[in-house]
Amino acid sequence: MKVRKDYLEALEKLKSDVLRMGELAKAAAKNAIDALVNHDKELAVRLLEENSVIDRMEFEIENQCMRLLALQQPMAIDLRTIETSLKIITDFDRISDLAGDIAEIVIQIADQPYAKPLIDIPRISEISQGMLADCLEAFATHRIEKLEDFSARDDIVDALFGQIRRELVAIMIENPRAITSASHLIFIGLHQERIADHACNIAGRIIYMVTGERRKLG
Repeated sequence: MKVRKDYLEALEKLKSDVLRMGELAKAAAKNAIDALVNHDKELAVRLLEENSVIDRMEFEIENQCMRLLALQQPMAIDLRTIETSLKIITDFDRISDLAGDIAEIVIQIADQPYAKPLIDIPRISEISQGMLADCLEAFATHRIEKLEDFSARDDIVDALFGQIRRELVAIMIENPRAITSASHLIFIGLHQERIADHACNIAGRIIYMVTGERRKLG
């Protein structure tokens, strides 16, 4: 009986830690764009410093998963929960890395005027933040209804990034002095688009966790 109780407690801790890591990755993605919009180099530097916490959490959660698999014989939904946890923490870590890449660009360009007003990049951030929030809610509650439209949301992100890239390429052609600034913004847009892709990966894994159905979104 105690063995079963310890197992259930360890599984709940795993879920809690995965959610915490996801919240930290989501916050990093938001803070990166906030730093960009507000020309806030201090926030960008702080984000880079805090990313080490997410790196450590990935290692610790991997170990929790391995212990649960080695010491117990989880069945059905529990086994899928452990498998999903192992997969999505990689996506959370990559999201935090992409946020860090954006922060590094912000540190370089925050003191300069940007090549164009920031309209579509914050919009992509808003969409990806919503996707990540819905993933975390679905992981916690096993309610996956809000994940059903992720492919459509990802299409919107792709279209916005395509528009950003076209506009900035046109700016570079018209004004070669804006090439560096415009290139940085293109990379930021690309990193944001990839964050949305990772959200789609996470959503697909959570749908599998809940239903046993493997589905590719985005």
